Amino acid sequence: MDILIHLLVGLHIIGIAALLGGFLTQMKAMGAGTARFGPAMLHGAGTMLVTGALLVGLNEADDHHINTVKIGLKLVLLVVILALVYVKRDEETVDKASFGVVGGLTMANIFIAVLWT
Repeated sequence: MDILIHLLVGLHIIGIAALLGGFLTQMKAMGAGTARFGPAMLHGAGTMLVTGALLVGLNEADDHHINTVKIGLKLVLLVVILALVYVKRDEETVDKASFGVVGGLTMANIFIAVLWT
């Protein structure tokens, strides 16, 4: 079971990298007002959602302690990210505020995961 959990953690990190990488590569375009949500950002957020849910289930099944408040907060942030990226995925350009919110919430999600023990 530990191997599966570690594999899912790796996939979860790949999802985070796709989402955050998509944001960071568009920072200059965001300043110019021409940023858009790429497919990698949508797939990264989806990967994070699926692998995160599987990680919670597997850790619960393996009798590991789950901080439900932390997981709930991370889930809410991810659902907001996923909703914004999904709704605006076909738009030619995305306004700076929406794009900045996705980047900020992604970074907040990372720091919650790392710093909240």
